[in-house]
Amino acid sequence: MSSISSARRGPAPQGLFAPALAVPALREAVVMLSPRRLVRNPVMFVTELGAALSTLSGLSALASAHESGGYQLLVSAILWLTVLFANFAEALAEARGQAQTQALRETRKATPARRRGQNGSIEATSSTELRMGDLIVVSEGEVIPADGEIVEGIASIDESAITGESAPVVREAGGDRSGVTGGTRVLSDEIVVKVTAEPGDSFLDRMIALVEGAKRQKTPNEVALTVTLAGLTLAFLMVTVSLVPMAAYFSASIDVATATALLVCLIPTTIGGLLSAIGLAGMDRALKANVLAKSGKAVELAGDIDTVLLDKTGTITEGNRRATELFVAKGVRRDDLVEAALLTSLTDQTPEGKSLAELCRRERQIAALPDAAEGIPFTAQTRLSGVNLPDGRQLRKGAVDAVKRWLGEQGAALPEGVTAHVSAIARGGGTPLVVAEQGRALGVVALSDVLKPGIKQRFERLRAMGLRIVMVTGDNPLTAEAIAKQAGVDDFIAEATPEEKLAYIRKEQTGGRLIAMMGDGTNDAPALAQADIGVAMNSGTQAAKEASNMVDLDSNPTKLIEVIEIGKQLLMTRGALTTFSIANDVAKYFAIVPALFMAAIPALAALNVMGLTSPRSAILSAVIFNALIIPA
Repeated sequence: MSSISSARRGPAPQGLFAPALAVPALREAVVMLSPRRLVRNPVMFVTELGAALSTLSGLSALASAHESGGYQLLVSAILWLTVLFANFAEALAEARGQAQTQALRETRKATPARRRGQNGSIEATSSTELRMGDLIVVSEGEVIPADGEIVEGIASIDESAITGESAPVVREAGGDRSGVTGGTRVLSDEIVVKVTAEPGDSFLDRMIALVEGAKRQKTPNEVALTVTLAGLTLAFLMVTVSLVPMAAYFSASIDVATATALLVCLIPTTIGGLLSAIGLAGMDRALKANVLAKSGKAVELAGDIDTVLLDKTGTITEGNRRATELFVAKGVRRDDLVEAALLTSLTDQTPEGKSLAELCRRERQIAALPDAAEGIPFTAQTRLSGVNLPDGRQLRKGAVDAVKRWLGEQGAALPEGVTAHVSAIARGGGTPLVVAEQGRALGVVALSDVLKPGIKQRFERLRAMGLRIVMVTGDNPLTAEAIAKQAGVDDFIAEATPEEKLAYIRKEQTGGRLIAMMGDGTNDAPALAQADIGVAMNSGTQAAKEASNMVDLDSNPTKLIEVIEIGKQLLMTRGALTTFSIANDVAKYFAIVPALFMAAIPALAALNVMGLTSPRSAILSAVIFNALIIPA
């Protein structure tokens, strides 16, 4: 079980410049010098072309013993460093995301399994070693490691990670409801499952295929900035080209290295080289908020989100149903109901049983069953738990139909008052349990999928930021509406399948809206991949974590508030850097051009406010500053 717990916690975060990330990123920065890779960034691609031309020109000058050879090679070296610094920032961001994804995949592969041989022997193995036709034994509290059919036994199974429904379901051998899915958890009893899917063809793998087929949109800001940078690069390229014949007209010479350096200094290399660094800064800020971001673009995009989709189970609610209220039958003392509910829960190890015992202990303190009492544990077959006391009393607690059947065997029935409470709880989106003693019903327990603490107040903050909140759940419309009212969301989608979630997000995106999706189940994975921002709960499944571009280590659905605030900060940072880059390039233009032409046009010396003594000193000062400003 320790490996399961480790898998659900997720990978430990690494430092931004940890050697395990920085060393591969440094190697990748060199690999990214390939023009095929760098052409995606027009600014740095032009810088690399200029560096290559300057290098060839410098080598040619050096071979011919021309005095400018050393100067041109020095300029070339600085230009190559400029490109490498920019590549390293991008490679470091990519290395971080790849390391997180790989760690998540490794934990997914480590699901333990117990395979039963033909002679009945049990062999410990891993889910990746299972093949179609294998028999596996799964006991209470264990995760089912592969898709299959139950061939022996009956069990209560938590399928919330797959279906989004918080209520456990009963699966048994020999019936229509014998299929089980890998990644779900057995809550009671023990079953033997026959594996029905080969590795790579399971429900989880099909979900991952949907994930990989989903495409994220480019952010509007990213598209706008890319167009702006390309336009500025083209404009300054024309300016630089026009300066060469102008220099010849005034009998001034501009060699290849000088022209290239002038172009690189004029085009917005600072912002072009820092785009990935800005994303890296966003990932660092997200990490401080305990959110693992797989890309800087995802954090930046959070600042423009319009609509938030939140999965109900495990995201808005706690995920496990809890006992919230006791309703006493007519003619029964409350103390008798509390005592019976507590005694019948002491042998019930399900989450519901434990929560009922916790609720009852607020009124009665009973630590253990009386001596000689016979405990009746909960099973999926009986759907009852209870106790036979030494004084002859028999107490039972369980599903309405199961208790009704038990009472019927004794010639008793549920009174109208109890039936009314059962109906009211069901209409309110809860689950009723009946507590009875031999011959009569004592009352009803209401089970509810409890909201996470403070969730409603946090949603108010999201709405104050202009966001629309939509709850997505696999529950029926009645339950979904009840939870939606309690949580205070703007809208809800009930009985949502993975395909319906995906279709809803695509429809919203077609309308120009940016969508953030938060979820924790395998059924959420395609939607998490399609959404512009996909945030998975650390307590969720591996499929959800792999599909998302962020993982919240605190499993807090309202962590999106912090993510959005960080995104808005990044937008402001990038805007400031863009302004700085353009202003800086214009300043370098007025520093370099007077130095280039003041020998031929002495009147330009008045513009040499920096007091640069030669064109070469002006060029070297500009390219060195240009290279150093990126890592700085």
